[in-house]
Amino acid sequence: RTPPKTQAALLEAMQEHQVTAAGYRHALPEPFFVLATQNPIEMEGTYPLPEAQLDRFMFNVVIDYLPESDEVAVVQQTTANLRPVIEQLFYGADVLRFHEVVRKVPIAEEVVRYAVRLAAASRPKQKGSPDFINDWVSWGAGTRAGQFLVLGGKTRALLAGRAHVTREDIEALAAPVLRHRILINYRAEADGVTVDKVVAKLLEHVRATTPQ
Repeated sequence: RTPPKTQAALLEAMQEHQVTAAGYRHALPEPFFVLATQNPIEMEGTYPLPEAQLDRFMFNVVIDYLPESDEVAVVQQTTANLRPVIEQLFYGADVLRFHEVVRKVPIAEEVVRYAVRLAAASRPKQKGSPDFINDWVSWGAGTRAGQFLVLGGKTRALLAGRAHVTREDIEALAAPVLRHRILINYRAEADGVTVDKVVAKLLEHVRATTPQ
């Protein structure tokens, strides 16, 4: 619900990790990252985020209704006279070291090319763009999509106990990385096509056109 002026300050913070106020620049302490929530139903009284700001979010994660067991646990814990004990597991310096470890994970050039092709295939009116992209998409993913596919793939590989990134890592992250970077047009909406359906067809297209 922040107005455009505040959004501009947030954009600077997300991109440059600093805030400018009264002509002075203030560096933000590291690690710095932004988590945001979006109500998919009620938009009244809110300001839409510009595409440039959406592009700076690594993932767009869709959270569905909780399973019954989880919902029961939430209701029990939030309606009882309990004070949860929060235990600190990491410090900021630890998180920065995790960042370094992730970036050191090796990745084959062919896997990087796969991530780049996946992002590039989402761009309409480009050489080699599939017909469904030209029909349904107004604007495709930029270079950050490839960067975040690779960084996310490295993280996923580490969490799985692997020291290398595979195409499967890239494919598993395609939807959260691409869904807020692809702008579908009125024709897609009229055809009942969602962004997630476009991403699914993109995966099929890139798999079929990329040598094994």
